[in-house]
Formats: sequence, structure tokens, C-alpha cells
Amino acid sequence: MNKKECPVCRSKHTIKYGVRKGVQLYKCQGCGYQFRAGREVGEDELWNAYQQEKQTIKELSERFGMSVATIKRRLHDIKREWVQPPLSGEGFVHLDVTYWGRGFGVLLALDNQTGKPLYMAFVRSETVKDYEDAVSSIKERGYTILGLIIDGKQSLFKTFSEHRIQMCQFHMKQIVRRYLTLNPKMHASRELKGLVDRLHKAEETDFKKDYQEWKEKWKDTIGHKSLHKDGKMHYTHQRLRAAMNSLNCYLPYLFTYQREDCKGMPNTNNKIEGTFTDLKKNLNNHSGLTQENRKRFISGFFLALMETLSMEKQEPR
Repeated sequence: MNKKECPVCRSKHTIKYGVRKGVQLYKCQGCGYQFRAGREVGEDELWNAYQQEKQTIKELSERFGMSVATIKRRLHDIKREWVQPPLSGEGFVHLDVTYWGRGFGVLLALDNQTGKPLYMAFVRSETVKDYEDAVSSIKERGYTILGLIIDGKQSLFKTFSEHRIQMCQFHMKQIVRRYLTLNPKMHASRELKGLVDRLHKAEETDFKKDYQEWKEKWKDTIGHKSLHKDGKMHYTHQRLRAAMNSLNCYLPYLFTYQREDCKGMPNTNNKIEGTFTDLKKNLNNHSGLTQENRKRFISGFFLALMETLSMEKQEPR
């Protein structure tokens, strides 16, 4: 007589234990575990359906013929913990943080060529030390950083001054648009927005020349002051000046990718932004997760990403 094997302890000392909703139940006499007849669902299969296929607890319950409580327990018992991977080689590195509400975020470093996560850590806020820890960890594990692509945290440009740094041009455009709006009324603002909108197509020399000509043309507007209610003179067009000052600050880092020693360096952080978008799409399908479960889910996401990239690398072309 073929006995059912216990999926927990692998013992065959099992007995029939009644029928529920037309499905035969079994009980292990060794460990006491109760289970159903039919195909057993492995840990990897269950987790993959939950994370990669974005199935909810209810959908998993219906798919695998288990109760909601069993699905929750099985998922809770699955361990997914991120450990900074061993590294080698060299390349350009994307650095950024994304958040879920206040006080919970993920700092990620991504290899530009492969999309491989080089470093991942959970952070409460975006501090310079968090970025320093990431860069130090990457170097210590054997990876040579040829350059960094970041999105505008000003203190980082000084902190990593020994590295080649590319300011994300997309974020530069966003900063200027935030100050000037999408449809500025002033002619000076329109011209500056138009100049920045062409940033991704421009050569460094041409852009700096056009920008200098803009400043010369509109110097009276930029420098104009008005008497405010406090009795003091203030610049009249403060948002225009704020956009200009931001551009002045980041200008030395906007065209690093065009330099001879930076071939292959991207001019935006799009690769890491795309990774964050995929993560949030997967995670947003499971609302109400505790912080512990959210961390486990995020760790599992990046572990799965590493495995996928590793398999793609091994496949013959």
C-alpha cells in the first residue's frame, strides 16, 4: 500500500484524516502535520507566484487549494534575506533612494551595464553616510567604480569629488520645471525652460555658450529687485533665479558622460528608476504588509533579480 509522504518531515507514517470540501486530508503520525491530497507546492513555486506573478493571498489560496491561513503561514516561513553579493569587474554605478511613506526607504546601487544590484540597504532617511557606506562596501568587495550617476543631492558632489559624477539630466529638467512650471508666462522663463528641455541633445560647449547668452540677454530681468512688505528690496523673479541657481550648481556635472574617459556612461538615472518602478508595481499589489514582511518582499525581489541576470548571462547567444 502506497502511503502519502509528509511534506514537512518526509515520513510515510501517515493516515487518512477525513475529507474536506471533497478533498482527502491526511495526518502525519510523526510530526502531526495535516495536509491535503494532490500535488505539494514547493517553497520556491509559492514565493514566485506571490512575488513575481503578483498574486494576492486570496488568489494563491484558490490556485493551490490551501486556506488563506495556510498560505500566510507558508509565506511567513519562507526566508528571504539580502546579503551584499561578492563583486568583481568595473563600471558606472547608479545611486538612488526610493521611499514608501516616511521613515522607510531603500538605497540601491546598480551596475549600468548589466542592471545588477551592487548594494542594497534599508534606510530611514537619505543621509550622506548611507551613500558613503554603499560606495565603500562596493569597493571593498572588489568592484572598481568608473563613475557615479546621481540625481541631485548636492552634498554628494563634494563627498564623492574624487569620482567622475554625472548629474541625471532628467532630474535637472524636473528641477527647472518645478520652479518655472510647464508653461511659464515670462519670456525669460520660457527661453530658459526651452534651453534645458534640449539638454539631452546638446553638446557641452554649445549648451554653455547658449546659457551664457541667455544670462546676458536677460540680466536686467534676473537682477531686478522690488520693495516688499517688509520694507526691504528683494529679487522680483525669485523662482526664475532659483531655477538659474540650480542650473549653475549642477552645470559642471551635466556633461560628464561626454568626456573621453567616460565613454559608455549614461546621462540619466533611468535604469535605476526603472528597477524601482518594477519593485513598486510588485509590492503595491500586496497592501497592508508589515515592515518586516515588506523588507522580506523587497529582499526577495532583488534576490530574484540577481538570479534572473545570472541565468541570462549563462545562456548561450
